Amino acid sequence: MKTIAWLMLAAALLPFVSTIIAKAGGKQFDNNDPRAWLARQEGWRARANAAQVNTFEALPFFFAAVLFALYNQAPVAHVATLMACWLGVRLGYLAMYLAGWGALRSLVWAIGVGFVIAILFTGV
Repeated sequence: MKTIAWLMLAAALLPFVSTIIAKAGGKQFDNNDPRAWLARQEGWRARANAAQVNTFEALPFFFAAVLFALYNQAPVAHVATLMACWLGVRLGYLAMYLAGWGALRSLVWAIGVGFVIAILFTGV
């Protein structure tokens, strides 16, 4: 179960990786009004911010699927493996977003959703 806890923490921190990428080294970054600053960004910074938003949106389904699977006594090792795969795919998703590869990014996003669905049905 400790592995599950670490994977859940890693998933919860994943959006902040995108945030750090979007903000790091930015000119005239204003921490008093970061959203307005981020809204003015273009290129890879804007895409990193969009990846951050999408990752926050993905977390509720991911966490609910994990908790459902564990509640229904799914094999912990299998759930952990699927969780790790999801994290890897989401890191790939971030890379595709940063690179501006929209079609491939959408495919990677769909694979991530597939892993969450697999986690969900591991608990059935």
